[in-house]
Amino acid sequence: MKRSVAGFTLVEVLVAVVVLGIGVTALVGSSAMVTRMIGRGQMETRAAQLAAKRLETLRRTAYSTSPACTSGALADGGPVTSQGVTESWDVDGAELLTLTVTVSYKTAHGTHSDALTTLIKC
Repeated sequence: MKRSVAGFTLVEVLVAVVVLGIGVTALVGSSAMVTRMIGRGQMETRAAQLAAKRLETLRRTAYSTSPACTSGALADGGPVTSQGVTESWDVDGAELLTLTVTVSYKTAHGTHSDALTTLIKC
């Protein structure tokens, strides 16, 4: 009588199932983390775009008058909320204006704020 040795033993199958289960669990955990990171990145990008847009608007306003930087619209402003991002801005100086735009948005761990600053020579 010959015995066939083809196939897997029950122990080998159980070990393979355990290893596969651990791998799938790790993938599920990391995919949730990646999803949160993508959402946070989208919000950071939106906030940066709105801050840059506000700086360009203030710069355009500063240079739209003659002499430059005499527009009454160049004043501290905000808060303005759009697309889940709150903006506020400060204008300081006389011959060299310092424009600072602060954006803040909610995250899973509270509110996050970033500031973007530029100088304008008047």
